[in-house]
Amino acid sequence: MNTTLIAVIAGIAAFWVILYALFGRREEREEGLTVDLFIAMWRTKRLLGFIDGLARRSRRFWKVYADVGIALGFMGMVYVFYALLRTALQTIQTGGEQAGVQLVIPGITIPLWYGLIALAVVMVVHELSHGIVARAENLPLKSVGLVLLAVIPGAFVEPDEEELERASLRTRLRVYGAGSLANVTTAFLAVLILNFAISPVLQPSGILVSGVLDDGPAYGVLQKGDVIVAMDGVQIRDMENFINFMNGTKPGQTVTLTVLRGGQEINLQLRLGAHPDNPEKGYIGIYPAQNVVSKVGADWLVLSLFFTFYWIYVLNIGIGLMNLFPLVPLDGGRMLDDVFKRYLPENVAKPVRYFTIGVGLFLLALNILPALRNLIG
Repeated sequence: MNTTLIAVIAGIAAFWVILYALFGRREEREEGLTVDLFIAMWRTKRLLGFIDGLARRSRRFWKVYADVGIALGFMGMVYVFYALLRTALQTIQTGGEQAGVQLVIPGITIPLWYGLIALAVVMVVHELSHGIVARAENLPLKSVGLVLLAVIPGAFVEPDEEELERASLRTRLRVYGAGSLANVTTAFLAVLILNFAISPVLQPSGILVSGVLDDGPAYGVLQKGDVIVAMDGVQIRDMENFINFMNGTKPGQTVTLTVLRGGQEINLQLRLGAHPDNPEKGYIGIYPAQNVVSKVGADWLVLSLFFTFYWIYVLNIGIGLMNLFPLVPLDGGRMLDDVFKRYLPENVAKPVRYFTIGVGLFLLALNILPALRNLIG
């Protein structure tokens, strides 16, 4: 386990020890802060009026919206099950080398601040959508609030579970499906903003070294965060320039790299290795990515907006669809479970439910364990 990961885990543990010492001996309340083991929840009733207002403005719209959520829910359920089954089989074939699921840990597996902002958006739109549809269906809400799960921030809407259980199947399916529909809609809006508002003011500006292989030729020469802007005097603006240049190189060839590092331009000599897939081609041993800059200046602002909306898109589409996986307590699992209870005899529904849970847990394990192994290192 690497030292950075150990330091992060120690810091998180210390934070929760202090938080629990200050607030952890309080009983769960309808309003206020409740702290349990790695879970902190702040509840309030103040925003219930806001949700009621949104639901009352167009109940018909929200019901049609929620019906779309039901359709998306079952289609997404099939897609996610198939995707996880496919990657699980690939994991078995590769001996666990390929992870099917990427763990979402801000600051470790995804960027810290962009990740936290995107996760907050994921949770807020998801839970707000659940709440609005519930009120459009005249289901009472007990509270709304914020939650912190270890290091992951979120939001929640707490419906009256007894009333929800007594509601019709269609009403329950509407409430369950609304959350993921909101995430997919948010992802779509983020893509529109990226493609039509932000990307037009960006231009390629070299190849970003997003990582260096420990056993590659570039190890000890290039660093993560370097930007390659020229190779042997040939300007490298985009990935196509980079690939075309590398296709013309040979193993053992020495290349002069012009690199931006810390705002300074430097020249480095690098002896190429043999490409693993084609021994006749040169090989650097980096993880290349397209570097971009703003056409209108203010790179710090434009690029921050770009990466913020990029991660809003990625996490909303990923988590929104993953939440439709047919495994209780995910929304997809609750939808499928309610359908089983409605249309199957109890003596059939129960074993089918357990079988679904077992298969779901098995697929998740096959997809997650390689990711955990890679994280621990």
